[in-house]
Amino acid sequence: MRVIGLMSGTSHDAIDAGAVDLALDGDTLHLTPLGVISRAYDGDLRAALTEALPPSRTTLADVCRLDTRIGQAFAAAATEADRELCDGRAELVASHGQTVFHWVAEGRVHGTLQIGQPAWIAEATGLPVVADFRPRDVAAGGQGAPLVGLVDQLWLRGRPGTPVALNLGGIANITAPDGTAFDTGPANALIDAAVRELTPQGRQRGLAYDRDGEIAARGTVHGALLARLLAEPYYALPAPKTTGKELFHPAYLRRALEGYETLAPEDVVATLTRLTAVTVADAVRAAGASEVVASGGGTRNPTLMALLRSELGTGVPVRRSDEWGLASAAKEAYAFAVLGFLTVHGLPGTVAAGTGARHASVLGSVTPGRAGLCPPGLTQGARPPRRLVVDGN
Repeated sequence: MRVIGLMSGTSHDAIDAGAVDLALDGDTLHLTPLGVISRAYDGDLRAALTEALPPSRTTLADVCRLDTRIGQAFAAAATEADRELCDGRAELVASHGQTVFHWVAEGRVHGTLQIGQPAWIAEATGLPVVADFRPRDVAAGGQGAPLVGLVDQLWLRGRPGTPVALNLGGIANITAPDGTAFDTGPANALIDAAVRELTPQGRQRGLAYDRDGEIAARGTVHGALLARLLAEPYYALPAPKTTGKELFHPAYLRRALEGYETLAPEDVVATLTRLTAVTVADAVRAAGASEVVASGGGTRNPTLMALLRSELGTGVPVRRSDEWGLASAAKEAYAFAVLGFLTVHGLPGTVAAGTGARHASVLGSVTPGRAGLCPPGLTQGARPPRRLVVDGN
């Protein structure tokens, strides 16, 4: 089955559309990558989304407009991916949507909201669309995020030692070998905020991230500021746990910098980059990792990757997922393609208790395509896979 996975993460800068060919052979799920395209949100839409995110106030009218416009943007990306990557022969779309709020109180997730109306995708492509993945896990008592735990577990199963999967997006998350997945804290979220608000490149030219880690590389880590940041209570919470820009947003950074207003911007960025490396490394060590397989936009920051490798030492090598056949920039889009495939086969997309839920769940809701609810010729009665093999590697 040819499936297009659509993903926009907590950095909310672009939509990744990853196409895969999936085939279930007994207890083995074979994944053949067909490629990925990434399309940035247009400037007006990204600005409107940024203005609506917590801790800003918004209106239901704004949410409705964003739901429609983001849905249309996802539809355009899916249509292009079908044409360019699948020769017009895609059979299913799996859309993560855009997370705009994750309701966490006292360590428990009470609700989660992803927008990007899937009807626009189904109408544009004619394909059935699986979307709204996270709420079912929340309803079952889980964190609802990160949801890549099952895919990571299947993919890394059988590798020697204790491999841990790491994603470095706006927020960093890891998956332990037992399928437990949790957010370690910010990856790029606070770094990006500092670049936009404190550096001349961000304020004057709209630079939204530390390209190639160049700003951090010029700075010096400020020990006292780092200690203040590390005192954040989230880091001491037990896993599974999840967080987002509801906590790690620009106002959070501004509060953390009170009393340090004279620090050079590059020193702030260097300190925040070290914060990410330390908190990720702490979580990786606690998981007993023998190696780290990393993906996400943060892997393109050589300063961050060097700091992470330094924190972990030579005993825990850090490799990019590209070495194992999954492009680091596309891995989450591919993962949601797998989750959509499992959903239409009636198979669970979570590991039992992997997110703290009471049980594993079949995830998402399906918006019918022109031919109906599910792809034509769908095999019924499939058994859950026990491993994931990336073909063509």
